[in-house]
Amino acid sequence: MASVLVVEDDPVIRTALIEVLSAHGHVVHSAAAGFEALREITARPPDVVVLDLGLPDLDGTDVLRMMRGISRVPVVVATARDDDAEVVKLLNAGADDYLVKPFSGEQLAARIGAVLRRTAPPAAALPSSGSDAAGGLPGGLPGGPAAGGAAARTVRVGDLVVDPPARTARLAGRELRLTRREFDLLAYLAAHADQVVSRRRILADVWRQPYVEDQTIDVHLSALRRKLGERASQPRYLHTVRGIGIKLVAPR
Repeated sequence: MASVLVVEDDPVIRTALIEVLSAHGHVVHSAAAGFEALREITARPPDVVVLDLGLPDLDGTDVLRMMRGISRVPVVVATARDDDAEVVKLLNAGADDYLVKPFSGEQLAARIGAVLRRTAPPAAALPSSGSDAAGGLPGGLPGGPAAGGAAARTVRVGDLVVDPPARTARLAGRELRLTRREFDLLAYLAAHADQVVSRRRILADVWRQPYVEDQTIDVHLSALRRKLGERASQPRYLHTVRGIGIKLVAPR
Protein backbone atom coordinates (compact mmCIF):
# COMPACT_ATOMS: atom_id res chain seq x y z
CA MET A 1 0.00 0.00 0.00
CA ALA A 2 1.10 3.60 0.57
CA SER A 3 3.64 5.30 2.79
CA VAL A 4 1.75 7.78 4.99
CA LEU A 5 3.17 10.58 7.14
CA VAL A 6 0.79 11.51 9.98
CA VAL A 7 1.46 15.02 11.35
CA GLU A 8 -0.42 15.29 14.65
CA ASP A 9 0.73 16.67 18.01
CA ASP A 10 -1.88 14.91 20.18
CA PRO A 11 -0.28 11.55 21.12
CA VAL A 12 -3.63 9.81 21.62
CA ILE A 13 -5.00 10.86 18.23
CA ARG A 14 -1.65 10.19 16.57
CA THR A 15 -1.52 6.64 17.95
CA ALA A 16 -5.12 5.98 16.86
CA LEU A 17 -4.43 7.19 13.32
CA ILE A 18 -1.28 5.11 13.07
CA GLU A 19 -3.15 2.01 14.20
CA VAL A 20 -6.08 2.38 11.81
CA LEU A 21 -3.92 3.24 8.80
CA SER A 22 -1.54 0.39 9.57
CA ALA A 23 -4.56 -1.93 9.75
CA HIS A 24 -5.38 -0.84 6.19
CA GLY A 25 -1.94 -1.98 5.06
CA HIS A 26 -0.20 1.39 4.94
CA VAL A 27 3.36 2.02 6.16
CA VAL A 28 2.91 4.87 8.63
CA HIS A 29 5.45 7.37 9.97
CA SER A 30 4.57 10.27 12.22
CA ALA A 31 5.65 13.73 13.29
CA ALA A 32 4.42 15.81 16.21
CA ALA A 33 5.44 19.25 14.91
CA GLY A 34 5.78 21.24 11.69
CA PHE A 35 9.55 21.37 11.33
CA GLU A 36 9.78 17.68 12.19
CA ALA A 37 7.30 16.97 9.38
CA LEU A 38 9.35 18.99 6.88
CA ARG A 39 12.49 17.07 7.84
CA GLU A 40 10.61 13.77 7.40
CA ILE A 41 9.44 14.77 3.91
CA THR A 42 12.96 15.57 2.77
CA ALA A 43 14.61 12.57 4.45
CA ARG A 44 11.92 9.95 3.82
CA PRO A 45 9.40 11.21 1.21
CA PRO A 46 5.93 9.69 1.80
CA ASP A 47 3.20 8.95 -0.72
CA VAL A 48 0.65 11.04 1.19
CA VAL A 49 0.57 13.33 4.24
CA VAL A 50 -2.21 13.64 6.84
CA LEU A 51 -1.73 17.12 8.30
CA ASP A 52 -3.26 18.45 11.51
CA LEU A 53 -3.42 22.26 11.61
CA GLY A 54 -3.01 22.76 15.38
CA LEU A 55 0.72 22.16 15.70
CA PRO A 56 2.90 23.45 18.57
CA ASP A 57 5.60 25.20 16.53
CA LEU A 58 3.88 26.38 13.32
CA ASP A 59 0.35 26.88 12.10
CA GLY A 60 -0.60 23.96 9.91
CA THR A 61 -1.48 26.27 7.01
CA ASP A 62 2.08 27.62 7.05
CA VAL A 63 3.41 24.05 7.15
CA LEU A 64 1.25 23.24 4.12
CA ARG A 65 2.69 26.17 2.17
CA MET A 66 6.22 25.16 3.11
CA MET A 67 5.51 21.57 2.04
CA ARG A 68 4.42 22.90 -1.32
CA GLY A 69 7.80 24.63 -1.61
CA ILE A 70 9.60 21.28 -1.45
CA SER A 71 7.18 18.64 -2.69
CA ARG A 72 3.97 17.85 -4.54
CA VAL A 73 3.13 15.00 -2.18
CA PRO A 74 -0.66 14.75 -1.74
CA VAL A 75 -1.85 16.30 1.53
CA VAL A 76 -5.07 15.52 3.38
CA VAL A 77 -5.72 18.20 6.00
CA ALA A 78 -7.36 17.23 9.29
CA THR A 79 -8.98 20.33 10.75
CA ALA A 80 -11.57 21.51 13.24
CA ARG A 81 -12.07 24.62 11.10
CA ASP A 82 -15.16 24.02 9.01
CA ASP A 83 -16.15 27.43 7.61
CA ASP A 84 -16.12 27.84 3.83
CA ALA A 85 -13.50 30.60 3.82
CA GLU A 86 -11.05 28.42 5.76
CA VAL A 87 -11.62 25.43 3.48
CA VAL A 88 -11.05 27.58 0.38
CA LYS A 89 -7.88 28.97 1.98
CA LEU A 90 -6.56 25.45 2.62
CA LEU A 91 -7.31 24.25 -0.91
CA ASN A 92 -5.68 27.35 -2.40
CA ALA A 93 -2.63 26.75 -0.20
CA GLY A 94 -2.20 23.31 -1.77
CA ALA A 95 -4.34 20.82 0.14
CA ASP A 96 -5.66 17.92 -1.94
CA ASP A 97 -8.52 17.09 0.44
CA TYR A 98 -9.65 17.81 3.98
CA LEU A 99 -11.56 16.22 6.84
CA VAL A 100 -13.32 18.09 9.62
CA LYS A 101 -12.73 16.69 13.12
CA PRO A 102 -14.02 14.46 14.55
CA PHE A 103 -13.85 11.82 11.83
CA SER A 104 -13.55 8.05 11.75
CA GLY A 105 -10.45 6.12 10.80
CA GLU A 106 -12.43 4.44 8.03
CA GLN A 107 -13.33 7.80 6.54
CA LEU A 108 -9.69 8.91 6.62
CA ALA A 109 -8.53 5.68 4.98
CA ALA A 110 -11.15 6.15 2.23
CA ARG A 111 -10.07 9.75 1.61
CA ILE A 112 -6.42 8.70 1.40
CA GLY A 113 -7.30 6.03 -1.15
CA ALA A 114 -9.28 8.54 -3.23
CA VAL A 115 -6.47 11.11 -3.16
CA LEU A 116 -3.88 8.52 -4.18
CA ARG A 117 -6.07 7.40 -7.11
CA ARG A 118 -6.52 10.99 -8.28
CA THR A 119 -2.85 11.89 -8.04
CA ALA A 120 -1.31 8.63 -9.31
CA PRO A 121 0.63 9.18 -12.56
CA PRO A 122 -0.17 7.10 -15.64
CA ALA A 123 1.66 3.78 -15.71
CA ALA A 124 3.90 4.92 -18.56
CA ALA A 125 5.02 7.91 -16.51
CA LEU A 126 6.04 5.97 -13.42
CA PRO A 127 9.77 6.26 -12.65
CA SER A 128 11.97 3.30 -13.39
CA SER A 129 13.85 1.51 -10.64
CA GLY A 130 16.91 3.42 -11.78
CA SER A 131 15.13 6.70 -11.05
CA ASP A 132 14.21 5.46 -7.59
CA ALA A 133 17.84 4.55 -6.91
CA ALA A 134 18.81 8.10 -7.80
CA GLY A 135 16.55 9.38 -5.08
CA GLY A 136 13.45 10.40 -7.08
CA LEU A 137 10.79 12.01 -4.92
CA PRO A 138 7.30 10.50 -5.18
CA GLY A 139 5.06 13.29 -6.35
CA GLY A 140 8.14 15.51 -6.43
CA LEU A 141 8.81 18.55 -8.52
CA PRO A 142 10.04 17.99 -12.07
CA GLY A 143 13.68 18.35 -12.80
CA GLY A 144 15.78 18.07 -15.95
CA PRO A 145 19.44 17.92 -16.88
CA ALA A 146 19.84 21.61 -16.25
CA ALA A 147 17.24 22.00 -13.51
CA GLY A 148 17.74 24.95 -11.20
CA GLY A 149 20.00 26.71 -13.68
CA ALA A 150 22.90 24.28 -13.14
CA ALA A 151 25.15 23.80 -16.14
CA ALA A 152 24.54 20.52 -17.97
CA ARG A 153 28.04 19.14 -17.39
CA THR A 154 29.73 17.00 -14.79
CA VAL A 155 31.24 19.03 -11.96
CA ARG A 156 33.84 17.79 -9.46
CA VAL A 157 34.35 19.55 -6.16
CA GLY A 158 36.80 17.64 -4.00
CA ASP A 159 35.46 14.08 -3.69
CA LEU A 160 32.00 15.22 -4.76
CA VAL A 161 31.01 14.57 -8.38
CA VAL A 162 27.70 15.98 -9.66
CA ASP A 163 26.40 14.85 -13.05
CA PRO A 164 23.37 16.98 -14.05
CA PRO A 165 22.52 15.09 -17.28
CA ALA A 166 22.37 11.80 -15.37
CA ARG A 167 20.97 13.52 -12.25
CA THR A 168 23.41 11.69 -10.03
CA ALA A 169 25.77 12.85 -7.29
CA ARG A 170 28.61 10.78 -5.83
CA LEU A 171 30.74 11.41 -2.78
CA ALA A 172 34.03 9.48 -2.74
CA GLY A 173 32.47 7.07 -5.26
CA ARG A 174 29.28 6.50 -3.25
CA GLU A 175 26.04 7.59 -4.87
CA LEU A 176 23.99 9.99 -2.75
CA ARG A 177 20.27 9.38 -2.42
CA LEU A 178 18.81 12.83 -3.02
CA THR A 179 15.30 14.10 -3.57
CA ARG A 180 14.77 16.02 -6.78
CA ARG A 181 14.87 19.39 -5.09
CA GLU A 182 17.96 18.44 -3.08
CA PHE A 183 19.69 17.43 -6.31
CA ASP A 184 18.64 20.66 -8.05
CA LEU A 185 20.05 22.71 -5.17
CA LEU A 186 23.30 20.72 -5.02
CA ALA A 187 23.77 20.88 -8.80
CA TYR A 188 23.21 24.63 -8.78
CA LEU A 189 25.72 25.20 -5.99
CA ALA A 190 28.22 22.88 -7.72
CA ALA A 191 27.85 24.82 -10.96
CA HIS A 192 28.76 27.93 -8.95
CA ALA A 193 31.43 26.27 -6.79
CA ASP A 194 33.66 28.65 -4.81
CA GLN A 195 31.09 31.43 -5.25
CA VAL A 196 28.80 32.77 -2.55
CA VAL A 197 25.25 32.33 -3.86
CA SER A 198 22.57 34.47 -2.25
CA ARG A 199 19.27 33.06 -1.08
CA ARG A 200 17.53 35.36 -3.54
CA ARG A 201 19.41 33.75 -6.43
CA ILE A 202 18.61 30.28 -5.09
CA LEU A 203 14.90 31.18 -4.94
CA ALA A 204 14.94 32.56 -8.48
CA ASP A 205 17.08 29.87 -10.14
CA VAL A 206 16.28 26.70 -8.16
CA TRP A 207 12.79 27.23 -6.72
CA ARG A 208 11.88 29.60 -9.59
CA GLN A 209 9.70 31.51 -7.18
CA PRO A 210 10.09 35.06 -5.86
CA TYR A 211 9.48 33.91 -2.29
CA VAL A 212 9.41 30.79 -0.17
CA GLU A 213 9.93 30.51 3.57
CA ASP A 214 13.58 30.74 4.66
CA GLN A 215 13.04 27.52 6.57
CA THR A 216 12.35 25.74 3.27
CA ILE A 217 15.89 26.43 2.06
CA ASP A 218 17.28 25.64 5.51
CA VAL A 219 15.53 22.26 5.56
CA HIS A 220 17.10 21.33 2.21
CA LEU A 221 20.54 22.55 3.25
CA SER A 222 20.27 20.56 6.46
CA ALA A 223 19.34 17.44 4.50
CA LEU A 224 22.23 17.95 2.07
CA ARG A 225 24.69 18.46 4.92
CA ARG A 226 23.54 15.23 6.54
CA LYS A 227 23.97 13.31 3.29
CA LEU A 228 27.39 14.89 2.74
CA GLY A 229 28.41 13.75 6.23
CA GLU A 230 28.78 17.19 7.78
CA ARG A 231 27.08 19.59 10.18
CA ALA A 232 26.40 23.32 10.01
CA SER A 233 28.75 23.79 12.98
CA GLN A 234 31.50 21.81 11.21
CA PRO A 235 31.01 22.37 7.46
CA ARG A 236 33.15 20.65 4.86
CA TYR A 237 31.44 21.41 1.55
CA LEU A 238 28.51 23.70 2.36
CA HIS A 239 29.53 26.95 4.03
CA THR A 240 27.08 29.62 5.18
CA VAL A 241 28.35 33.17 4.77
CA ARG A 242 26.24 35.01 7.31
CA GLY A 243 24.01 37.66 5.80
CA ILE A 244 25.13 36.85 2.24
CA GLY A 245 24.44 33.28 1.18
CA ILE A 246 25.80 29.77 0.67
CA LYS A 247 29.09 28.58 -0.85
CA LEU A 248 30.06 25.10 -2.00
CA VAL A 249 33.81 24.49 -1.77
CA ALA A 250 36.18 21.53 -1.72
CA PRO A 251 37.28 20.57 1.81
CA ARG A 252 40.78 21.63 2.71
